Amino acid sequence: MLRRWSIEGALVPLSLSCIAYPFWRNNLVLPTLYASLGYGLLALICSLKLIPILSPIFKARGLRGRDRLKLNQHELPESMGVICASIYVALMILFIPFVFTDVLFSRQAPAQSTLSAVGQAEFPQQQLSVFLAALLSLLSATLLGFLDDVFDIRWRYKLPIPLIASIPLLLVYYAERGNTHIVVPKQLRVLFGRTILNLGPLYYVYMALLSTFCTNSINILAGINGIEASQSLVIACSVALNDLLYLPLPFTFKLQGFSFGGIYGAGMAWGSRDLVERHLLSLYFMLPLIGVCAGFLRFNWYPATAFPGDTLCYFCGMAFAVVGILGHFSKTLLLFFLPQIFNFLLSCPQLFGLVPCPRHRMPRYDLRDPPFLFPSLTVFKGSPSALATRILETLSVLGFARVTRDVSTRNITSTTNLTLLNIILIRTGPITEAELTKMCVLLQITGSLIAYIVRYGLAGLLYDGDRH
Repeated sequence: MLRRWSIEGALVPLSLSCIAYPFWRNNLVLPTLYASLGYGLLALICSLKLIPILSPIFKARGLRGRDRLKLNQHELPESMGVICASIYVALMILFIPFVFTDVLFSRQAPAQSTLSAVGQAEFPQQQLSVFLAALLSLLSATLLGFLDDVFDIRWRYKLPIPLIASIPLLLVYYAERGNTHIVVPKQLRVLFGRTILNLGPLYYVYMALLSTFCTNSINILAGINGIEASQSLVIACSVALNDLLYLPLPFTFKLQGFSFGGIYGAGMAWGSRDLVERHLLSLYFMLPLIGVCAGFLRFNWYPATAFPGDTLCYFCGMAFAVVGILGHFSKTLLLFFLPQIFNFLLSCPQLFGLVPCPRHRMPRYDLRDPPFLFPSLTVFKGSPSALATRILETLSVLGFARVTRDVSTRNITSTTNLTLLNIILIRTGPITEAELTKMCVLLQITGSLIAYIVRYGLAGLLYDGDRH
């Protein structure tokens, strides 16, 4: 406890100095970014301080759950993601004046400003509406996630919940005449007969489905200590690093003249104001998110002392959807979700009823060998359909599932649950929960590295120039 508080004490003056730094150094490039970094540190500090203080209150109000992968199964405070979301939203609201500092202080916006060039009396209503719509979507996702934690909504009903939270964002995107065109890959241009294709209303359907996927994919890949917070933290850091590559900062200028996987050679220009604004806005949302996820991971890492609940999954997923939509880099964002995409596709037979889907698909432990986890099983009550049998046989051949058959009829009677966690246990054999979490984090980092290789090394095979 003393060590954690000493770290917080060291971070407080650092965060405050980052927030105040732009006010006494007027010659900074992108000055608001320093304030955003300060708010990210404040998010980390608040998470480290408030979670242990509020945990007993949550338990006293009945928001608690048992750690099912431990022998003693102590009750831990649950739905702690609402604390992280509250800290995040509060700090983002306090951050709004920093985004519009030049206008509020009646100064002419400099050439490096994140705002469009405006006069002293003109306020950028469009940027403000976009920022507020993003916060409204995040608040809606937080509320719906907390309701899910309280009322334990079934999967079939919780899947479309993010669609409701994304409505404010989609309406603002429509009001500002957001782009609905996509660039057709080179290999498909002969088929469509054009380079640019206007999807119209289908593009809004795509963005709504993006928000649904981002929130639920994090929620589906869960069940062990630290998995939800760690995957959110890795994705947030990956998005933030991708944003930094597009900003005119001193260390990014060093990349000029050197083709970092084709960034500069593909036509990316730091002088593009719109490009810089979009990635800077994304960075504003990612830095505080990194702070709250890192702070919560301190208490959720094995052995956990707090559970995130579905609130953290909905809140973090919506934050990713917000920056992907507003930043116009949804395809790049999805590349950072490679483990989640794989886990979702693998889970589809259970999510859509072809294979029985138990309430909890997390790994199991054996009382005879308590430190180690084993793949969990789901049992067929009757004979599986021909389609389900074919799918499970294919997954079994690939090593993604382990099936059990009836000796006489040869029908499949049970199978391991179709999750990435169970695949790891099938491949490695029994391992501890801490080792399983570390392997999942390593897979998430590897997925981000692959995403960068695909985005900046192989994108030229499909598109011309710099495409998001």
